[in-house]
Amino acid sequence: MAKLLMKGAEAIGEAAIRAGCLAYFAYPITPQSEVAEYLAKRLPEVGGTFVQAESEVAASQMVYGAAGAGVRVFTSSSSPGVSLMAEAMSYMSGSELPAVFVNIVRAGPGLGGILPSQSDYNQATRGAGHGDYHFMILAPATVQELVDWMIKAFPLSEKYMNPVMIMGDGLIAQMMEPVDFDSVKAEDIIEVESWATTGAKGRKRNLINSLFLDPLKLEEFNHKLAAKYQRMAEEDVYYEKYLMDDEPALIAVAYGTTARIVKTAIDVLRAEGMKIGLFRPISLFPFPKVELREESAKDHVRGFSVVEMSNGQMLDDVKWATLERKPVGFFSRNGGIVPNPEETIDFLRKEYERTGA
Repeated sequence: MAKLLMKGAEAIGEAAIRAGCLAYFAYPITPQSEVAEYLAKRLPEVGGTFVQAESEVAASQMVYGAAGAGVRVFTSSSSPGVSLMAEAMSYMSGSELPAVFVNIVRAGPGLGGILPSQSDYNQATRGAGHGDYHFMILAPATVQELVDWMIKAFPLSEKYMNPVMIMGDGLIAQMMEPVDFDSVKAEDIIEVESWATTGAKGRKRNLINSLFLDPLKLEEFNHKLAAKYQRMAEEDVYYEKYLMDDEPALIAVAYGTTARIVKTAIDVLRAEGMKIGLFRPISLFPFPKVELREESAKDHVRGFSVVEMSNGQMLDDVKWATLERKPVGFFSRNGGIVPNPEETIDFLRKEYERTGA
């Protein structure tokens, strides 16, 4: 199939359909309202269902119900809207249900502004709601990756019986790029009869619940969840290494659309003779800490430089992963301001000199 030029927000919706998801519940919020606009027209064409709920709270609980019935389902929102979904996110994790959530991050806190940000990193990776739970968090950097990870997210959520979140920002949602929807093969939905509420005629009924009145049973369940998250860290950690094969002295760490700006800066500085590479986490949870820790132990690495659109939320994970064996520098813009290539180049040049690379 030929590539199609699509806006990121619309590509999210089409990718979900290609993944076999025909149920979408949401409430519009900038900068991702075009997901709902696109699916309001597209889903009826393929026999799907879209309900514009009265709020993000309602939309997320609809997702909970559909997932419990064994349906491939997703929702999309943006920062303050995702905050309102926190209760359902915790409930679904506690009920071990598969679904996909999309957060197109905007600047905060509070209502903040509608421009791009990465300031929901802690919310996403630490669990937005109550309890010891995690979503798998995937952060694409291009519209093509957005399509690929949307298609992969549904089987990943079913593999672990756990929600998966695709986290982007207003840049990736609003930019237009060519995409190939056949680049990733959609997988069939898993057999749901063993756990979903599909009717119990001829078999024992399924009960979906997250309530444990016995503390020992709840403790046992939390240990089960912890083992699941450890399995994620062993089997489904994703990252990209850019210009890392020639023993760079400085390693920049960035994710999502910010990593694209960092790549441009690195290309410029490479032309000046500076050996700088990029380590780009794609799975923010599980974070690729083992792989980054291995880089920090290499003698040729003199330091790390983190660039992000938040006040250092991923910075903490980089310091933790590297054990701060080497200096870790930091540069950010936030409030909806995107770091430009010139200031990123200036930062990395100074970092290269500071670390004695």
